[in-house]
Amino acid sequence: MAYYHAEGLLYTGSYDMTVKAWRVSDNKCVDSFVAHEDHINALVVNQDDGCVFTCSSDGSVRVWRRIYRENPHSLTVTLKFRQVPVNALALSTWFNQCFLYSGSSDGTINFWEKEKLSGRFNHGGFLQGHRFSVLCLASIGRLIFSGSEDTTIRVWRRNEESCLHECLAVLEGHRGPVRCLAACLEMERVVVGFLVFSASLDKTFKVWRVRDPGDEGACLDYTDQSGPVINRRMMMEYDSSPALSPSWVEKKLQGNYYFH
Repeated sequence: MAYYHAEGLLYTGSYDMTVKAWRVSDNKCVDSFVAHEDHINALVVNQDDGCVFTCSSDGSVRVWRRIYRENPHSLTVTLKFRQVPVNALALSTWFNQCFLYSGSSDGTINFWEKEKLSGRFNHGGFLQGHRFSVLCLASIGRLIFSGSEDTTIRVWRRNEESCLHECLAVLEGHRGPVRCLAACLEMERVVVGFLVFSASLDKTFKVWRVRDPGDEGACLDYTDQSGPVINRRMMMEYDSSPALSPSWVEKKLQGNYYFH
C-alpha cells in the first residue's frame, strides 16, 4: 500500500496483478487497472507529483501518472534491467534530486536517477552486498536501508555530488528473512540520527539506532533493542555469515515459504 497525501488516495497492489486507487474520504474505489503480468510486490507514490511506481515478479518496475480523463492512470514508462522478480521499492528525494531504488531476488538493488528537465529515469547502476533476495527497502535523506532474505539489513549512503553509494554498515541480529523496514528521524531538539524498524520471519520486531557518520573517519553506531551499541569504522569490509534459524531453513527447503 501507499498513500498520496495531496489527494487523499490510498493505492493497493495485489497478487491479482491489479492496482486500485481508493479515495479515503468516502471509501470509494476510483480506479482499478491491470499493472503487470505477474504478482505486484510493492508500490510507492512520489508525493511531489503523484506518480505511482509499481514492481512485480515479472521483473519490471512501472511508472504511472494520474490523468483526468476516461482512464485515470496512464503508463508512463517501464523500467527493466534484469529479468528477475522485483520485490521492493523506495523513493529518495533530496533537495532537487530524485532516485528510485528497487530490490530484486538476485540480491541486487538497482537505482534510477530522475532527470530534472525531462523527468526521465536513467539507470544509474546497482548495489551489491546481499547474498539472497532483497525483500524490503526504506529511505530517508541520503540513506537507504535494505532488508534481505539473508537475515541482514544494510545501510547505504548516496554521495551528495554523484550517484556513488557506499555501504556504511551491516546490521545483524535477525535469525530469519527481514520482511519489512521503516525509518524515521530521531529528534532531540535537533536531528541526532535515525531510527530503523525491522520485522522478520523469525517472529521478532527490532528497533535500531543509526547515526550518519557525516565527516570522513567518523563512526557509525548501530544496535538492536536488546544489545549494546557497537562502533565500526566507516567503509569497513564486513564478512556477513547469515545465521538462519534451523526451523526456517527446514520450512524453506520444504517449500512452505514463497520466495523467488
